[in-house]
Amino acid sequence: MGESSKLNKLVTTHRGPGEVQDWIFSLTPIGVAFVFYIVFIMSANIEPKGLFIAYGAAAGFIGLESYWIVRGWRNNHALTIVRGLIRYMDSSHDPG
Repeated sequence: MGESSKLNKLVTTHRGPGEVQDWIFSLTPIGVAFVFYIVFIMSANIEPKGLFIAYGAAAGFIGLESYWIVRGWRNNHALTIVRGLIRYMDSSHDPG
């Protein structure tokens, strides 16, 4: 019973006009944290710096996508969940 009602909510719930604003404000803390991370990596005596920056960017991106998947589940937004999963799967495969 709970499964069908959750599925029904996921399919029938619509997003509000503040969704874009929430998305932009969710990027702000990630951006600030990434700037501090880059400053730390550049000032530290760690090699290769580019690899650590790439790992940090990948971790931030995966964290943000995970946040949006959970947020979509809580707010019953199926499209947000699907988009988060597609972007997560697209970024996790090795093209080469």
